[in-house]
Amino acid sequence: MNPVIGLDVSKGESQVQAFLDKGQPFRKSFSVKHTVDGFEGLLVFLKEVEKVAAGKQPSVILESTGHYQSPVIQFLEEHQYIYIIVNPLISYRARSASLRKVKTDAVDAYLLCELFYKEEIEPYKKRGIQLLNLRNLTRQQETISSISS
Repeated sequence: MNPVIGLDVSKGESQVQAFLDKGQPFRKSFSVKHTVDGFEGLLVFLKEVEKVAAGKQPSVILESTGHYQSPVIQFLEEHQYIYIIVNPLISYRARSASLRKVKTDAVDAYLLCELFYKEEIEPYKKRGIQLLNLRNLTRQQETISSISS
């Protein structure tokens, strides 16, 4: 089994859909508030999926949403879950390929799970402080170069 949890993150809550394996959705989609109680409920669900999937920890896939995803990412890191952040353009392309043109959070969470099995996507790698500093320096250098030209 290769379990995955799709999270459609929005302001203050996320829609959750689980798959045990390709083409095997697990339970109905549900909503989780970005609160302590909401995340405790999500943790219980993650553990349940892991138990049903013969002890294999599920990966979590979500679309990049800027600052809305911050509490979710912090929760996943604290509990040492592997997560994948997908560029919204990739998920939009996958959604466009679907015959259904319905746009709901539940459908988006479902499509994120399907995307996990279709695409070769890698877990998120946290950038080190050196890389972030280098990126800022190159942006500053580019700004200074454009001013002096």
